[in-house]
Amino acid sequence: MSRVRVGLLVVIPIAVLIFIYSSFSHGIRTARPRLVLQPTQIYADGADTATLTITAPHVIGTPRITIQDNPHAASLLELTHDDANWQIPIRAGVLAARVTLRVQFPGQPAATAQLVTLPTSNDTFSDGTPDFLRLDTDHDRRTFRRWFTFLAEAQYFQDPVNRPAEINDCAALIRYAYREALHAHETGWAEAARLPLVPSFSPIAKYQYPYTPLGAGIFRVQEGPYRTADLTTNAFAQFADVKTLVRYNTHLVSRDLNRAVPGDLLFFRQDSDHMPFHSMIYLGESPLRPDGNRYVLYHTGPDSDSPGIIRRLTLDELLRFPQPEWRPQTGNQYFLGVYRWNILRKASELHDAL
Repeated sequence: MSRVRVGLLVVIPIAVLIFIYSSFSHGIRTARPRLVLQPTQIYADGADTATLTITAPHVIGTPRITIQDNPHAASLLELTHDDANWQIPIRAGVLAARVTLRVQFPGQPAATAQLVTLPTSNDTFSDGTPDFLRLDTDHDRRTFRRWFTFLAEAQYFQDPVNRPAEINDCAALIRYAYREALHAHETGWAEAARLPLVPSFSPIAKYQYPYTPLGAGIFRVQEGPYRTADLTTNAFAQFADVKTLVRYNTHLVSRDLNRAVPGDLLFFRQDSDHMPFHSMIYLGESPLRPDGNRYVLYHTGPDSDSPGIIRRLTLDELLRFPQPEWRPQTGNQYFLGVYRWNILRKASELHDAL
C-alpha cells in the first residue's frame, strides 16, 4: 500500500507540471498583442501623426499592420523595434474618418485600435484654398510639377484621336494636367488616360485625387477665404475657365518671365469678346524630349470650324511671336504675368510677406 501511495505522489506532480506548461505555452501562442495608440484623435491635415505601440513578448516575427475601413484617411510610416515593443507612426490623410488599425503576428490572433481623424478648415493665405489641399513638402511640390508638366506635354505628342475629349481649349488642358497630376495613379489609370508612356515618378504623399473632402470638385470658383461651409455651397467645381483659374486658384509670382519655374502658368488678357483670357503652361526644359531649350505649351482653343491645336514653342519663339500682344514681356500690357498654383504656396512666403 505504501508503495502505491509513493508512486501516486510522484506521478501527480509531473502531470500537473505538464498541464501547466501546456496551458502557458498555448496562452503565449494565442495571446493578442497589446496596442497603445497615442493620441487617439489627430487632425486630417495630411501632416498630423499618432504613434501605435505594439507589445507582444515571446512572439516571433514581424507584425503585419493594415488600415481598415478608410485606407485613404491615413498612412503608415516606418515600423521600428526595440527589445520590448514595436512602434509605427500613423500619418493623417486629408479625409476626416474613423480608421481601424489591425495588427497581427504570424500565426497569432489579430488586435485592433481605433484612430479618429478630425476635419480642418484652415486657410493660411486666406486665398480660398484650404490648407488640406496645399502640398507642404518639397517632395510633394516637386512631384506635382513633374507630373503636371509631363501630362500636359504628353498630350502634345499624343495622337489627337487618343486625347481626352475634354481637352478643347487652354483652360481644359490645364485642368486635365492639374487633376491627373494629383490623381491616384493606381492600376488601370495609365490605360484609362491613354498615355503614350508612363514615367516612374513617385506619387504625391499627402493625398491623391479624388480622395479629399472636396471629392472631384477641386477648383475654387467663388471669392473669399475657405470655410467649412464651402463643402456644400458650390464654392468648388470640376470646371473652371481661365478667368477663374487666375482669380481663385493661382497667385501672381512676377511679370518677369525669368521668375517662372516648371509648372507655372502664363496668363494673358486680350481685347476680345471671344476668349479674352488665355493661358500657357511653362514647361521649362522639356520633360519628354529635353534639348536644352525652355518651352511653353498651350491649346489655341476652337476657332470657326477648327477645334484648335496644342502648340509647343520655345521661349525664344514666344518672345519673337509675330503678334506682340502674345509676348510675355513686362512692357506688354496684355501679359498678366507668371502665376503659380495656390496649392504650391509655402508657409515661408507668408512670413516674407509679413
